[in-house]
Amino acid sequence: MSHWEASVGATDEWYTPPEVFHALGTAFDLDVSPARYGVGHVPAAHMLQGCGLSEPWFGFVWMNPPFGGRNAIAPWLAKFIEHGHGIALTPDRTSAPWFHAAFPAMDAVLFTRKIRFLRPDGTAGVAPSNGTALLAIGAHGSATLHRAAERGFGVLATPQRQYAA
Repeated sequence: MSHWEASVGATDEWYTPPEVFHALGTAFDLDVSPARYGVGHVPAAHMLQGCGLSEPWFGFVWMNPPFGGRNAIAPWLAKFIEHGHGIALTPDRTSAPWFHAAFPAMDAVLFTRKIRFLRPDGTAGVAPSNGTALLAIGAHGSATLHRAAERGFGVLATPQRQYAA
């Protein structure tokens, strides 16, 4: 859990606001980490009902995993990379080991301005201390982030694949 979460309530139940999906302008086949408390505005045809880490994934996925814990996001990103088709919302902690491990596997990364996430009751929380990054893997996800960047939603980066020397 980030220190900003503790200041507004010790929880990892924070949801992506609709303006993110407006900027992306796409629909998803599956939300792999859906809201537990009824905030259901993610444009996804299906939502997992159990734990996103243990359930099978399919199609073009949306992933806004719990940000809590020092490396809690690492297993989510590992599964996201293995799946290979979707968009993930993460903190933009570029110095974190999990970010260094995931970044080279992405096809595009969009660094956004700070996003005011939604509380379980649907109200906007305070802006977190750090920004966010949208990570895309696969051609559809990459094209989606390019479109969002053209709309001014963030700064686009295209990771370079690491090659063995």
